[in-house]
Amino acid sequence: MGWCEQHQVDYLFDLARNCRLQGAIAPEMTQARFNQQQQPVRLFTDLSYSTLNSWSCQRRVVAKAEVLPRGPNPRFVVTSLSADNHPAQPLYEQIYCARGEMENRIKEQQLDLFADRTSTHTFRANQLRLLMTSFAYVLVEGLRRGALQSTCLARATVGSIRLKLLKIGAQVTTSVRRIKVSMASGCPYQREFRLAWAHLPP
Repeated sequence: MGWCEQHQVDYLFDLARNCRLQGAIAPEMTQARFNQQQQPVRLFTDLSYSTLNSWSCQRRVVAKAEVLPRGPNPRFVVTSLSADNHPAQPLYEQIYCARGEMENRIKEQQLDLFADRTSTHTFRANQLRLLMTSFAYVLVEGLRRGALQSTCLARATVGSIRLKLLKIGAQVTTSVRRIKVSMASGCPYQREFRLAWAHLPP
């Protein structure tokens, strides 16, 4: 954070909870508990906070006082963004949480398309594997955005699309004039497959 401030780079980082931070939002947590019924309750507040030893100055901390049906869930972020331009709730929900959504997309590529399999002995081979999985992710994401919007797979993960739409058995018959792909009559995602095919550009 000190480096960012010296070089005029804005930042927004997760901040581990501690007793001082949780004590600072005790009124908000009490109010959230009072309002909590069956639905989660979220309250946001701004704090001016400094650690006892490691920080060189006070910094803006945005606190989320949340009570879920399973219990309290306070969260904290520290930022250089001003409260005038970035109020607490939009800062947390629209900017900070978007970072988490980006991480989900990275996990999709790593886990669903096996981008983490870089175990060969040479850098170039591992780089080629990563490039191929990146290319595959771009293709599947294009399929999701362009051809699956009107289907139940519009918000599906890459792994679900791969398993339900692409990793299926079919009989391929070739002749002089055409290639015929015959899917099983019991295929559970025939409608989605047809709609995706119809929405693909020629």
